[in-house]
Amino acid sequence: MRLFVGDDWAEDHHDVEVMDAAGKVLAKKRLPEGVAGMTQLHELIGRLVPEDAEDAEVVIGIGTDRGPWVAALVAAGYVVFPVNPLQASRYRERHGVAGAKSDRGYSHMLADMVRTDSHQLRPAAGDSPEAEGIKVVARTHKTLIWDRTRAVQRLRHQLREYFPAALEAFEDLDARDTLELLGKAPDPARARRLTRAQVAATLKRARRRDIAGKTDAILAALRGEHLGQPAALTAAYAATARSLIAVITTLNEQVKALEEQVRDHFGRHPDAEIYRSQPGMGAILGARVLGEFGDDLHRYADGKARKNYAATSPITRASGKKKVVTARFIHNDRLIDALMTQAFSSLNASPGARAFYDELRAKGTEHNDALRRLANRLVGILHGCLKTRTLYDEATAWGHRENLPQSSVAA
Repeated sequence: MRLFVGDDWAEDHHDVEVMDAAGKVLAKKRLPEGVAGMTQLHELIGRLVPEDAEDAEVVIGIGTDRGPWVAALVAAGYVVFPVNPLQASRYRERHGVAGAKSDRGYSHMLADMVRTDSHQLRPAAGDSPEAEGIKVVARTHKTLIWDRTRAVQRLRHQLREYFPAALEAFEDLDARDTLELLGKAPDPARARRLTRAQVAATLKRARRRDIAGKTDAILAALRGEHLGQPAALTAAYAATARSLIAVITTLNEQVKALEEQVRDHFGRHPDAEIYRSQPGMGAILGARVLGEFGDDLHRYADGKARKNYAATSPITRASGKKKVVTARFIHNDRLIDALMTQAFSSLNASPGARAFYDELRAKGTEHNDALRRLANRLVGILHGCLKTRTLYDEATAWGHRENLPQSSVAA
């Protein structure tokens, strides 16, 4: 016996619908979030499963793949299919073009989708708690880095409006010495009053080299002639700049602190050594890739499946006589960012990767496309290492290419 459940989740409730294999609606209910809601769901399903039913299976479609609710569904033994919103939208268009949408209608659509199209969906991965923990800390670490970049760009924009000398004096606006000096002198007038001793001491605390030369360059830029703004407007800009400086300083501290957590969580995972053995991949990058791929041994049927999930493999669109091969634009941004970074780093770490990239470039392939193809090869190599539980070996990974014709260089 099989029951199909559609779960349209919200922050504080779940609209669920249960149907049988024939598509007949058996029950509809709104459940609260949390333990109470999960208990009611178990009771609802229990009433619909006959006592003499053997090997009953409950298949659930839900629009998320994470959180305590999904974890509880998987732990209860239900087959859970996280449904991508784009997939759900396309399925809904198959049955109506008006565009109408409601919570109860959405749960009905999810139930019907897992009833008819579950073979096209990917079940929730059975990743270990350790892998999920790595994913949490690695994602947050990367998010803080992105937040810092945004804050630095806002600070740069503010300084350009009222204090262009600061942009000439300081190259890295998120550097410790830059933030300290700008915090002391966030406007042109105070910057001109900075002494040589103050600047030199700040550079020394930041462990800079050529302190005398850098001090001369900074003071020359801050005391040079530049266009300015009226005093009242400058004071307003200086106040906002100080706030941004405080934000960036805090983000620097938290990025560094969380980096240690990423290393610690990643180092305890049994696959860490295999990931670290890959060319161009250290602990932080390895944690990001492991967190996004997960560690479920049955999630990827083969290397091609892993490449498709990574979005490093190309996608073909063919219609009639027209055939176009392009990169995948729908992808996991965090995973593709980490894999492209690894591909770039591997150019100096792996002679085979360097040769592969150079051959592509010699054929006229653009830099980004060549990196994407290299990343695709590296994903396949990683899959093989994980499958066989072996560390990366340069000769094994690239030695076979010596006897291949040049035309076979493709991803």
